Amino acid sequence: MRIDIITAGTTGSVAPYTGLAHRLADEGHEVELVTHRKFAGLVTCCGLRTRPLEPDPFEQLIGLHSRIEGARQSPRALLQLARTTERAALALVDGLLTAVDPKADLILLSTLVAPVGRVIARHHGIRSMGVFLQPDVPTSAFAPCVLPWRPPGPGNRLRGRAVNAVLDRLYAAAGRRLHARLGLTPRSAGLLRAERERGRWPIWHGFSPSVIPRPADWRPGLHIAGYWWPHQCPHWQPPTLVRDFLAAGPPPVFVGFGSMMPGDPARLGDITARALRRAGQRGIVQSGWAGLSVVNDEVITVGSLPHGWLLPRTAAVVHHSGAGTTAAGLRAGVPAVPVPVFTDQPWWAGRLVGLGVSPRILPHAQLTAARLAEALTLALREPRYARRARDLAARLGREDGAGAVARAVAQLPARSSQP
Repeated sequence: MRIDIITAGTTGSVAPYTGLAHRLADEGHEVELVTHRKFAGLVTCCGLRTRPLEPDPFEQLIGLHSRIEGARQSPRALLQLARTTERAALALVDGLLTAVDPKADLILLSTLVAPVGRVIARHHGIRSMGVFLQPDVPTSAFAPCVLPWRPPGPGNRLRGRAVNAVLDRLYAAAGRRLHARLGLTPRSAGLLRAERERGRWPIWHGFSPSVIPRPADWRPGLHIAGYWWPHQCPHWQPPTLVRDFLAAGPPPVFVGFGSMMPGDPARLGDITARALRRAGQRGIVQSGWAGLSVVNDEVITVGSLPHGWLLPRTAAVVHHSGAGTTAAGLRAGVPAVPVPVFTDQPWWAGRLVGLGVSPRILPHAQLTAARLAEALTLALREPRYARRARDLAARLGREDGAGAVARAVAQLPARSSQP
């Protein structure tokens, strides 16, 4: 079967799909991963094919998001954010119209590209499925993932519908442009919400049912597969600096904010260095998109390294609680200190606390060296966090999320006149 996997956004929005793509290729399918050109090196490892998705409107959006935090969200800033999101969605239309292969048998779509990609796939008569890293269908089991985590309650479903109504409005201009380009009659936002919430389109979610159990009120066709882990080249070797640092002392604390650009990197680096010193911990700091840098006798700064290799060798992880880094920390079986910045990160941070692998949430807007040191000390000195993390990691190790998607794909016909 000829399969396109299409995704957009940050490194965390791309890396998990490399594992899924390799698994499908191992099953005998012809697979291409379509994403932004800057991720070509990440994707093409070990022979995986890729095609560029142009332009890349999300780096500007992420930078703007990262400057709007918590109580600082003024109406003017939120309006600017909404307009930038609308422009990103509009830019996505032209990119996807070019990127979708009309000869594909199946198109797998991530969350950001699904509203546009599904319409294009339907236009070409190609079957499509969602492969999402976050849940976006309303449920009473938890709050929508762009709001802070809430336990079960009837208000969650109403919040989910309200959030999706706003998101559909942000994609409305893109929908009009897309339908005009394809010569189709535009669908209203209300129809889009009904299709997502009550339709039959299958969506596979790339997280574990041990982390987010499947809600009882979800419609048929919504599945939780388990994580599909990023591909790691079998010939990869760690840098000598990292290998020697790990061997020179006790397991360090990992600190990284991934694709976030949360404020002044010098200030964030200073907070990190002072917090590690106060907590009496060695550290490995990942520079990420923020350009974070901390170097002293007890701390090194590294670039991009496979989390699947590095994090199990640490004592704890401090991160922004993006879906991908959250998953990697859970897989590593070590305690976490979540420092969320925006969108789904407070939601995942709340889940880490609820799972018992983290003592508390430390929002980035409230980050200080003293608070970070205190949270780290608690996470490392209270044995229950490490014990719970190890137990959960063992459960994740018995799951095969990519295999669940591969088995579902194997049961599909090659082409479909999907409505």
